[in-house]
Amino acid sequence: MSEEKSIFVAGHRGVVGSALVRALVRRGGWKILTRTRAELDLLDPAAVRSFFEKEKPTRVVLAAAKVGGIKANNDFPVEFLLDNLKVQNNVIESSHASGVKKLLFLGSSCIYPKFAEQPIKEESFLTGALEPTNDAYAIAKIAGIKLCQAYRKEYGDHYISAMPTNMYGPNDNYDLDGSHVLPAMIRKFHTAKVRDAAHVTLWGTGKPRREFLHSDDLAEACLMLLEKYDSSEIINVGGGVDLPIADLARMVQEATEFKGKIVWDTTQPDGTPRKLMDGSKIRAMGWEPRVPLGKGIRDAYQWYLHHHPEAEV
Repeated sequence: MSEEKSIFVAGHRGVVGSALVRALVRRGGWKILTRTRAELDLLDPAAVRSFFEKEKPTRVVLAAAKVGGIKANNDFPVEFLLDNLKVQNNVIESSHASGVKKLLFLGSSCIYPKFAEQPIKEESFLTGALEPTNDAYAIAKIAGIKLCQAYRKEYGDHYISAMPTNMYGPNDNYDLDGSHVLPAMIRKFHTAKVRDAAHVTLWGTGKPRREFLHSDDLAEACLMLLEKYDSSEIINVGGGVDLPIADLARMVQEATEFKGKIVWDTTQPDGTPRKLMDGSKIRAMGWEPRVPLGKGIRDAYQWYLHHHPEAEV
């Protein structure tokens, strides 16, 4: 195997990283480097430097991050800011020191202003105030983008940054204290079904609009960007279709076959009113999402049933 085709997927056990590994295996021809947290603590700069010096990957995808929903972001802003900054800085700095030929940094749609014009174009970056409920995470991601741009400007490194929309898929986080909206709904509706509950209570009003992208579709986009994209400018990855959270809830209710009612707790925050990504740039390169949301939700529910013991309770 040629070392020219070695790639380190940081965060390979997460929803995005695991999809990337699956896509790389399907493609073939890559030496795929992965490490669990026990094997390599990305918060430890010395350990990260040692790993890069030894393995010398030629490509890096930085998919490792501390992520969570509104509650987790609200409750732990220090951890969301500091941990993400440390991981990013360690991986990007060591990538430069070891001569990585190309690095893909994965950001988030939350880097954009709360009231950005919809659909959100890349040019909206840093043009307004962030959503307060997840600004710590957003600021860390913004710092990562800026660091990649700085290495390109100062050293000519081929570091690129992609901004995915809301992700879901295998290996998602179903912990209600830290999960995003879709896996949280799947778990809540399933638990209510097995307990024969009369209703499910969800946060907010159900009115905010969101788009969702299956991790397998993002993985294909990432591989295409590694091959074809080389610019300091960020690029969105989104399908361009959104829906109200209330409609998403009904789709999850149907997939889980929960027969009760949906109750909205309007004392809880909604978050950003709308986040629809303008993905015209990446679609012009030939990428299109292939997994319909309805099928993706059904598949995600089946994955949850087969991989989480609490699903049987």
